[in-house]
Amino acid sequence: MFVAGSSVGWAAAQPNVIIILSDDAGYADFGVTGGGELVETPHIDRLARQGVFCSQGYVTASTCTPSRMGLMSGRYQQRFGAECNVPTIPTPGYTKDDLGLDTGEQTLGTVMQGQGYRTMAIGKWHLGELPQYHPNKRGFDEFYGFLGGSRTYWPDENPSHGRAIRRNDEPVDELGEITYLTDDFTDAAMEFIDKNKSSPFFIYLAYNAVHGPFEAKEEDLENSTKIAPDIRWKVAAMTRSMDANIGRLQAKLDELKLTDDTMIIFLNDNGGTNSGAHSNGSLRGYKGTYWEGGIRIPFIVSWPNRLPKGKQFDHPVSALDLLPTSLAAAGGDVSPTWELDGTNLLPYLEGERSGAPHKRLFWRFWRVSAVREGPWKLIRVAENPLDEKRELLAPLILVNIDEDPGETTNLATRYPEKTQELLGRIVAWEEPLAQPLWYDGTTWQHWQEQQLQRHQMGWE
Repeated sequence: MFVAGSSVGWAAAQPNVIIILSDDAGYADFGVTGGGELVETPHIDRLARQGVFCSQGYVTASTCTPSRMGLMSGRYQQRFGAECNVPTIPTPGYTKDDLGLDTGEQTLGTVMQGQGYRTMAIGKWHLGELPQYHPNKRGFDEFYGFLGGSRTYWPDENPSHGRAIRRNDEPVDELGEITYLTDDFTDAAMEFIDKNKSSPFFIYLAYNAVHGPFEAKEEDLENSTKIAPDIRWKVAAMTRSMDANIGRLQAKLDELKLTDDTMIIFLNDNGGTNSGAHSNGSLRGYKGTYWEGGIRIPFIVSWPNRLPKGKQFDHPVSALDLLPTSLAAAGGDVSPTWELDGTNLLPYLEGERSGAPHKRLFWRFWRVSAVREGPWKLIRVAENPLDEKRELLAPLILVNIDEDPGETTNLATRYPEKTQELLGRIVAWEEPLAQPLWYDGTTWQHWQEQQLQRHQMGWE
């Protein structure tokens, strides 16, 4: 049947789906999260006006690789050993062939292909650089981007394997093709939309903005308020560019009369860094930590034909929810055999179901584990998962997020029963998890010490 106001001929049960992921942005670096004084983000704000802003959005890790693996699979990445950030050194029993998103895991791409969608991954992949982990082998019909974790936004004459821009599996001539990556990735998305405008499509658009290196176009710098330090000014300009490109994408959907029948989810991969470039506002901590500033992110779901407009949803939601939510939008059903940890958010966002989509959410990154249950959050620092004893290395931290969103007061001694209850939740959740497949890069021992230092109540 034809959908009113659309030029296409598939049912509303199969909208187009676009996931837009920004990189390393601070929680407070968008208009919708209070950052409008630094840089206006009218196009991202438009998504919130046209849909639902989830005020307590979370990712599954405070660093790039594991966060993206949880998002892409709909499962806690620790279930398949993808715990640490820089997959370069395998743990005992594993090899370099294991350094990527487990090939036994399905992805957002594969489930959407199963619903008849044309699929494309654009931008930063960071889910494995070996051939078996390539996007074209993980559910994406097309790929335009780079396989690694960061690179210059400008053309690179001689990029490394992980930094080369590829069209599917072929490196492009960067000097002849690349202008500025945020623009180029948007161009690729718009071309894909043009090619597939008459059938449902799924796009995973993972900008590397605003991850370092901090490189902005001159016109964006000129149109951004100059503030100190310089990298903060540059990130404001890079954010302006990303927002403008999201505006270009919206204009393409408007032009093709696809806006109403397209579900767009916007979120970030982790909290902003402590480099001075990003701001997490009043949230404590930053990228790499499991305070709110490391794991809470802006999270917007827009689908004008189905979801309410301008609504705020205040229960915790997770990047884990993207797979089941996208599948449900496409008319598919989750099989219990998949053992997903994510939840279909649509009935909650529509108001058909009340309450919280999750009873609790978990995190673990080597030494640091955390659980959020209702208003309560417990942080535990213990020996790493390869150590059988897992002895505590620091006092347990219990906070009430509703009453103390800045996580300033440790309530563990005031509420010992709640503390032990949540500790038991962590221990039970960890029991079936897989052994981590790799260490956190070559400097993993340094990061162990950093985790211990940064997850104590007296640390600032």
